[in-house]
Amino acid sequence: MQAARVFIGFRVGGRQREPETVRKGTEVRSSIFGNLDPQQLPPGFALENGKMLRVQLPHEVLAKQGSMVAFQGQMDFDYEGSGGLGKMFKKAMTGEGASLMRVRGEGLLYLADNADDIHLFYLENEGITVNGRNLLAFQPQLGWDIQRVQGAGVAAGGLFNTTVTGTGWVAVTTHGTPVLLDVARMPTFADGQSAVCWSAALQVGVNRTMKVGALIGRGSGEAMQLAFRGQGFVLVQASEGVPVVQASR
Repeated sequence: MQAARVFIGFRVGGRQREPETVRKGTEVRSSIFGNLDPQQLPPGFALENGKMLRVQLPHEVLAKQGSMVAFQGQMDFDYEGSGGLGKMFKKAMTGEGASLMRVRGEGLLYLADNADDIHLFYLENEGITVNGRNLLAFQPQLGWDIQRVQGAGVAAGGLFNTTVTGTGWVAVTTHGTPVLLDVARMPTFADGQSAVCWSAALQVGVNRTMKVGALIGRGSGEAMQLAFRGQGFVLVQASEGVPVVQASR
């Protein structure tokens, strides 16, 4: 049986582009792409509004710790471990990977994160890579791991990200309305904290654009960006995320 050709239409710079073939036999569906029809997909995730996710249980869901705002029915909330020694080591070394809770029960679960905008993805034998702080929830049958960007050392914050693969629902958050970039169109670069998620099949590296002397008194965000190559998308938010407050000495 021949695999179906998959098409995704990208909106770049406010203009809807013609759909392009992404991969055969796999697909990423999202309201951002305009190809998400919940009536044709398994139940699970839905937007109560643009800033609140409604999860229909039974069974389970993995969600960001502290993201539950309400629920109806009977549910248990448990801390979700790192998922093995390998992931535990990566989290300890990088600080990456959202702290997760596993929710079990039956009913309706409502999730939110600081009133950030929420975007749904439905993966069909596919994968996306997500900045850990933007990962709100995903279904437990999906696999996940922490990946390091090639060319970035351990000390380079924001350059370790969580890759989610398989078939199921994923919810991510953005600070403000994001822009969707088509990497196949031209070379694509994004600040490591502004890049929310991207196609897992993309080649991702580091691009350095400022000299060392220019960094005095400045943050390093503009000096080092993620560089994307290949066929796929990058979702970029209108923010570099919540700044990290340095501890006083």
